[in-house]
Amino acid sequence: MSDLQFSIEGADVVQFAAAPLMSFKVRIINNASEEIVHTIALRAQIQIEVTRRKYSPDDQSRLQDLFGEPDRWGQTLRNMLWTHASVVVPRFTGGVLAEIPVPCTFDFNVAATKYFHGLTSGDLPLCFQFSGNVFYQDEYDALQVAPISWDKEAKYRLPVKVWKDLMNMYYPHSAWLALRKDTFEKLYQFKVREGIPTWEEAVERALNALPETVRS
Repeated sequence: MSDLQFSIEGADVVQFAAAPLMSFKVRIINNASEEIVHTIALRAQIQIEVTRRKYSPDDQSRLQDLFGEPDRWGQTLRNMLWTHASVVVPRFTGGVLAEIPVPCTFDFNVAATKYFHGLTSGDLPLCFQFSGNVFYQDEYDALQVAPISWDKEAKYRLPVKVWKDLMNMYYPHSAWLALRKDTFEKLYQFKVREGIPTWEEAVERALNALPETVRS
């Protein structure tokens, strides 16, 4: 019966995808080394282990929107779910290097985006919790299926630079901000009324305007 071990060996930015995509290299070793694994339907839940790194005063200031004042971080700093990902691993014997594609978002309504953007250097401490099913060939050449044990996981420290390079590739000199529809309509009317050509200039004008001017 298959006994799988997992480790993360690296992460790359995927170029020319339809949306921001990161690829994690996952080394899979079957301790039953002679067994033929026909395929693995592999799933991964990726957690951000925010308590496993240190934060500079600048980090604390940039993450205040997410965790509050630093003197409360003993209560507010908790691991968070980043995302789920899946991949079908093809036939192998002994071991294989697979790649798990992980879609990423630059939506600042998502807590993970706020966390990644708030860090300027260092690593992002991640924990991959694996699940799924293994289809393998037993000693009688019969095809068998077994679930991946619930305790299979792998730690990885993703360099902050990799995530920032990904976002700079897909959104150069830009950021995405989702607004409530009524708020967008107010900004849109302000832009039209003032004859402002771009959204960037509209936001700049709104930020620099006096409160009564903005309300009008």
